[in-house]
Amino acid sequence: MKTFNHAEYQRLLANLIRIGTVSAVDTAQGRCRVKTGDLETDWLNWLTLRAGRVKSWSAPSVGEQVLILSLGGELTTAFVLPAVFSDVNPAPSVSADAIMLTFPDGAHFAYEPKTSHLVLTGIKTATITAASAITLDTPVVTCTQQLITDRLQVNQGGKITGEFTHSGGNLTSNGITLHRHQYSGVKSGGNNSGNPR
Repeated sequence: MKTFNHAEYQRLLANLIRIGTVSAVDTAQGRCRVKTGDLETDWLNWLTLRAGRVKSWSAPSVGEQVLILSLGGELTTAFVLPAVFSDVNPAPSVSADAIMLTFPDGAHFAYEPKTSHLVLTGIKTATITAASAITLDTPVVTCTQQLITDRLQVNQGGKITGEFTHSGGNLTSNGITLHRHQYSGVKSGGNNSGNPR
């Protein structure tokens, strides 16, 4: 049976929970190394929110402050718990209720319950793929720039106002192809034409 002296017990207790800074990250293996005091750990697994049928992924970054949780006080069997705000990486908000994510490319995601406002900025592209349908249930949808669609359908009661330009394919209204229709009952002079056919 292994025996421990007082100094060994002190070392194990001191190693149970340590604070440190990430010094290296291996995303392929899902591990990182942490500098704590004068020590640098071996490659350790970091903890995540979910790792079963549902999985979450957010790798720690070099310079991020974390906690090291050591089973039995042995750093070789420790896990890394992200993360702790620091002077180098301060908190991005002072809100008591907001959820916020910021990214190194300047992208920003935030929801503030106080104003019921959702913000997603700083992204270059976005892709949403749905096998069945996407529903936007709101009184107004505003698109400030060009809107491209492979198919446009306006349900009963909908109106299209302003300048509308169509090119390629057929533009049909009530069964009439607009750019090919003919008028009946055309007469010279000031009379109006008949209905299109």
